[in-house]
Amino acid sequence: MPSPSSSLTTLRPDLTGSLQEYSTMMNRESFIGLRVAPVFESGKSSGTFGRIPLEQLLQSRDTERAPGSGYSRGNWSFTQDTYATSEHGAEEPIDDNEAVNYREYFDAELVGTERALDAVLSNHEKRVADLIFNASTWTGTSLTTAISNEWDDFTSATPITDVEAAVRKVWSNSGIWPNSLIINRHVFRNLRQCSQVKDAIASSGAGDRTTLSDINIEALKRVFDLQNIFVAGGAENTAAEGQSATIGKIWSDEYAMVCYIDDSNDLRRPTLARTFHWSEDGSQIGGLVESYRDESKRSNIIRVRQQVGLKVMYVECGHLLSNVTT
Repeated sequence: MPSPSSSLTTLRPDLTGSLQEYSTMMNRESFIGLRVAPVFESGKSSGTFGRIPLEQLLQSRDTERAPGSGYSRGNWSFTQDTYATSEHGAEEPIDDNEAVNYREYFDAELVGTERALDAVLSNHEKRVADLIFNASTWTGTSLTTAISNEWDDFTSATPITDVEAAVRKVWSNSGIWPNSLIINRHVFRNLRQCSQVKDAIASSGAGDRTTLSDINIEALKRVFDLQNIFVAGGAENTAAEGQSATIGKIWSDEYAMVCYIDDSNDLRRPTLARTFHWSEDGSQIGGLVESYRDESKRSNIIRVRQQVGLKVMYVECGHLLSNVTT
């Protein structure tokens, strides 16, 4: 429930809105979880699905037919895989007395809704980050590489070379050319200052001097020859409740993922990861907002909930770069 800080000594009812020290909505706008693990709407809360191994999809065969003979016939099999969703939610009680007492400063229900939404969606973002930037899932030289020169060593770093090597490893593993690079915003800002990147952009501009403002996401897409660069900017407070804030990154700056992402709702298409969403119980992927009355507390309870599950679909569709930042 809302309560004034003990240090709030002068109230200003003439200022009709309260200044929030942090915009939860702005934080959510920098989330990339649903873009790098696209949603699949499932008919059940858990279940099985068929997975066709990549080697069978790419298997070559002799198609030449001689007169009087039959055509080449294929035989393929699939493996069975599973998924499971779980419900995630958060509640915020809005006490009647406090809602009236502080209404000149903020709308308590609006703030409560923002807090509950942020709790649910931030948690999803963190679970996606932990799923994809995972050195226990991507192991071995074909799936992960520790780069030699970190990308915050602006003179010696070779990010174009590193990404190109990862691109070729994804192709060697899957036969699919990757279309995406996943990084956090700290890494993005480091890339903009790497000499190799700046030189590549300057050469494409016939030798014009390159400034940092020239090196945006679109420019980096051209440098790396990738369709997507997903830049994660989400932040979290890692301090215990009641302690001074300790701001941390949801997505680590130790990693970068070169991968193929398919944003369709078709499980037959290879992709790095999926968010399975089950909506039959009312869940919404962006968080269902609902409220109920708790008369024993004289409070309206704001609840936000969603039911989802995360799954790596094809590890071969990604190559994890580590040691990206010093």
